[in-house]
Amino acid sequence: MKIIAVVDDENYISPLEYGNSIMVIDDQTKQIKEYENPGFGATHGGKERAMAAILTLKADAIVVKEGSLCPGSYFMSQGRLKYIPVEYEKFDEVMKNLDSVRTKAQNELEPLMYQE
Repeated sequence: MKIIAVVDDENYISPLEYGNSIMVIDDQTKQIKEYENPGFGATHGGKERAMAAILTLKADAIVVKEGSLCPGSYFMSQGRLKYIPVEYEKFDEVMKNLDSVRTKAQNELEPLMYQE
């Protein structure tokens, strides 16, 4: 499974427009590839730009926290990605707990997770 996480320069799991990096994790090999986030710092449409880039990476799931997505980015990705809600703050914590994190993948999110 390929899992996406959007992180800032301090490796905190971030909303799509606040993370400067898109991390792609291969949960089998634990290899990580880092991509620049085209939605980073955008004052308007940043989450959608980031999601458009994420969808081109052909991942299976994305790590999310409350507020990571907006309605637009959620509906762009629905049916194309699974969502993995986490309480972890840092990317390192996600990696340490990757086996349990990936079991939380789900097809839909509660509206609270993507409302603005």
